[in-house]
Amino acid sequence: MKIETQIEKISSFQHLELLANQVVEGFISGMHKSPFHGFSAEFAEHKVYNTGESTKHIDWKLFAKTDRLYTKQFEEETNLRCHIIIDNSSSMHYPKLSGKQHFYQNKIGFSVLASAVLMNLLKKQRDAVGLSVFSDSYGYYAPEKGSDRHHRMILNTLENLLKESAVKKSTDTITFLHQIAEKMYRRSMIILFTDMFQTADEDKLLSALQHLKYNKHKVVLFHVIDDKTEFYFDFDNAPRKFIDVETGEEISVFAENVKEVYEKQLDLYFKKLALSCAQNKIKYVPVSVRDDFEKIMLTYLTEKQSFG
Repeated sequence: MKIETQIEKISSFQHLELLANQVVEGFISGMHKSPFHGFSAEFAEHKVYNTGESTKHIDWKLFAKTDRLYTKQFEEETNLRCHIIIDNSSSMHYPKLSGKQHFYQNKIGFSVLASAVLMNLLKKQRDAVGLSVFSDSYGYYAPEKGSDRHHRMILNTLENLLKESAVKKSTDTITFLHQIAEKMYRRSMIILFTDMFQTADEDKLLSALQHLKYNKHKVVLFHVIDDKTEFYFDFDNAPRKFIDVETGEEISVFAENVKEVYEKQLDLYFKKLALSCAQNKIKYVPVSVRDDFEKIMLTYLTEKQSFG
């Protein structure tokens, strides 16, 4: 499902909530083609039945249609607490967008809309959501709540991220992931959007990610990149000046001269990161700003089902 076909007439980030709702509604209407077949029509009112739970609220009519067990979910229930974390360092504001591009075609915009999409899913299932934003400082924190007022407050914060210029803001990922972990008292699903471009010691970074799992939290790491230029290094062979947006450091090279070495090194880094996450039971999901949001939503739904 390509987001451009759903929201081609809407391009301003002032419509963030509307955009997120359209993405979710398009996804739900297509769920009959996915492993979640039968879940779409009663999406807001049902949850998957887990062995050992009371059978009192099983919806047998839905079972007859889907051959899967769901229990009725009541309005006062909050089944999940979810805390979304967004890396807002300068590298997340790459690539620089032209006037004709949508805001979600760079890393921060993609992460903001993906977060709004997840918030829409959480709201439909009456779950609680919180938000943290960090770069070279711990810029924003909101605890997990489920009220409409709380959702609007977080959406406003997300929109404000899109208004910020890509000033030189470095990433102090390790410090702030530890601080966020200390704030997470009740078991939650923690979802992190970051490009993982930092120079920190990898063992210290892994320790910070492990800290997020304290108190049996479930951690999902969405590794956000522009795959065309950041992974495949797809540039023409004209001489180019590459600038580190966080430090201002510059280097002039012919892309063709470094492409092979660059791709090998980055591929090794990604594989090592994925292996470390797997060993520590952290869900690692690479995503590109050129993707749609289906992978984001399917990951969330799958991880929620196993959150017991």
